[in-house]
Amino acid sequence: MTAARVFAADTKDGVALMDLRTTHGKWRFLDPVGAALWRKVVSGTPREHAVEEMVAYWAQRGTDPDRVRADMEALSDQLDAEGLFTAAPHPPTSSFPEVRYVDALARPRPGVRVAGYVGLGTALVLLRCLPVRLVVRAARLAGRLPGRAASPEEADAVCSAVRRAVGWWPGRAACLEESLAAYLAAAMTGRRVAWVLGARFVPQGAHAWVATADAVHGQELADRVWPYRAALTVELSN
Repeated sequence: MTAARVFAADTKDGVALMDLRTTHGKWRFLDPVGAALWRKVVSGTPREHAVEEMVAYWAQRGTDPDRVRADMEALSDQLDAEGLFTAAPHPPTSSFPEVRYVDALARPRPGVRVAGYVGLGTALVLLRCLPVRLVVRAARLAGRLPGRAASPEEADAVCSAVRRAVGWWPGRAACLEESLAAYLAAAMTGRRVAWVLGARFVPQGAHAWVATADAVHGQELADRVWPYRAALTVELSN
């Protein structure tokens, strides 16, 4: 089976589609109307039938059917041309996790600090040298390292170690680099966290983070507004 390269963060406000086939990962945001068309097609409805169902739905609500048909056909053609009508499903989120913020004053133990530097260096090399789809593959390979699930405190310590390492890095390290670094650093110390890529709609944006079973870790108090919906989760194997 071919590995999935398109992933979806599906919400009541729309759908965010992440395409790993592009060099740095490409997100396509669909509003609720576009998302309704997308859901119909990915659930098995032929494109032409899905368009006509959307036309009928909006015509009953007083919208010009010719205009709806033109808009839906244009969107359908675009999504089909971009290969976005196939996306790996992500388990629905029934509740939102606790968000834990990074402690800039924390002093992780020496082994974790070293892992933070190594994890950041590895993440920077991977993300600058490889397409995101290959970075995800490398992260899944790292997930085969032996270990156990990290406690919330252990995950916090890894994120703090990575943040300390970022302080010494002269370049830019955004959420993608930091989260991958924390995931790799956790694996190096025999702890399991999940690396998650997702999106939100209000306001619109994409994000990457690490998580344990019940919490999101390493966030900045004034930086990110939750909730985000996961599109792709990479977890360390049991």
